[in-house]
Amino acid sequence: MARYSKKQKQEIGQSPDELIFRGEKKIDQVLLRIINFDANSLSEDSIQTVKEISKYQDETTVTWLNIDGLHNLAIMDQITEAFDFDSMVMAEVLNTEARPKIIDYDNCTLITIKMMQQDPKNGSIMVENLSLILTKSVLITFQENKGDVFEPVRERIRKQKKRIRNGGTDYLTFALLDIVVDNYLYVISLLGEKVETLEENLLINPNQDVINEINNYKRELNFIRRNIKPAKEMIFSLAKMESELITESTYVHFKELQDNISQASDSSDSYREILSDQLNIYHTTISSKLNDIMKFLTVFSVVFIPLTFIAGIYGTNFDNVPELHYQYSYYIMWGVMLLVAFSMLIYFRRKKWL
Repeated sequence: MARYSKKQKQEIGQSPDELIFRGEKKIDQVLLRIINFDANSLSEDSIQTVKEISKYQDETTVTWLNIDGLHNLAIMDQITEAFDFDSMVMAEVLNTEARPKIIDYDNCTLITIKMMQQDPKNGSIMVENLSLILTKSVLITFQENKGDVFEPVRERIRKQKKRIRNGGTDYLTFALLDIVVDNYLYVISLLGEKVETLEENLLINPNQDVINEINNYKRELNFIRRNIKPAKEMIFSLAKMESELITESTYVHFKELQDNISQASDSSDSYREILSDQLNIYHTTISSKLNDIMKFLTVFSVVFIPLTFIAGIYGTNFDNVPELHYQYSYYIMWGVMLLVAFSMLIYFRRKKWL
């Protein structure tokens, strides 16, 4: 599966508000789950049809409708009619490859963002598109796959935590976005631990395996940054926008999200710089080792140049080489060669070439 969005040829020229599922089918059957609550009551249910939602629309309670799976266009069309949404709202929901964004409509606010989790099987980063439609009494969330990432929020509702049970759909929206951003920080921290461990291995044993790991981690970080940067822009826009669906007290919490998403963005940038530094350290270490090898080979060659010269003279075939007939010529030649080699080594040492 491609990790970066690709434009399909059949999408070119189609109306932007046409209901077309632009994504990958990740679940066989679309699941609809309802949580309805206020400060004193709570009910949870799985529903089969969109018609069952109508009874919650006029209530004063908070209703959270979570939809797992986006490929059933009939259900999406029924939701549009049931809540009288603009046709563009559901078209945006079905475009899972779009950038995170926030759009304020007459009767709702649409928020889209990417969720990140680590695949427990191979450790790779999984990304899923999350869409939230905020209305006065109903919050509708759309997930590509069934998961338990929002289970902590459900537990807070079940355990009658006052803030979330007394809050409205806007505070519930904050709670879900907070889970998404916290997962950003968690995923980055897991990758950061690997990066820091890699730095120790790099100094002890720099080899090709280390450089492959550095490149893999850089790819993962680039992928993370590609999703966090637009999410950061969206959250900053959310904290600044004026909407009748968001109370003043909830804006304070949205500003908290700004700090968390900024921390996630800064952390990803920091680890990316660390990996670049590690790459430079690797190349510097390899260059240093290569220089040491070249230094040894150079010294070895230079020492043997005069020795080869001496051996060459006395290996000639001329008859008139007076020293050849001297009794101790062989030993003298060895003595001169060793003296020359030893003297050169001492000279290199004093020059700090060794």
